[in-house]
Amino acid sequence: MEKVYPMTLEGKEKLEEELEMLKTVKRKEIVERIKIARSFGDLSENSEYESAKDEQAFVEGKITSLENMIRFAEIIDNDNTDSSVVSLGRTVTFIELPDGEEEEYTIVGSAEADPFSGKISNDSPIARALLGRELDEEVAIDTPAGDMLVKIIKIA
Repeated sequence: MEKVYPMTLEGKEKLEEELEMLKTVKRKEIVERIKIARSFGDLSENSEYESAKDEQAFVEGKITSLENMIRFAEIIDNDNTDSSVVSLGRTVTFIELPDGEEEEYTIVGSAEADPFSGKISNDSPIARALLGRELDEEVAIDTPAGDMLVKIIKIA
């Protein structure tokens, strides 16, 4: 059975844009680099050629990976789910107890996770601990940096 990639519609659209850019722009750039590097002569000691071929292999792998994620994307639709329960696609705000700072994360599928923009994977320790929990609930989260106790203060 194929792996399913849960993601928001916005996340899928981002992947489609990246795929399009790789196919139309990046591929052509690399082919041009390979052509130029070939013109330098002896390919056995041509680092430009090797570098371009490595990048080509990387980009082709990325294209295949993105095509797979898009093909097996499962769009998260929270319109009909209970908004008082933490679920995939929801934004959760919590405070670390006893007197920690407020933190906010959107829980997304691993394909669109981007911790620097507040989107954490449903496979992360924080998301796994919060999924299925309710507003005002206190949750113990086991993280690599140690355990922390949080209180959910908002689910959007």
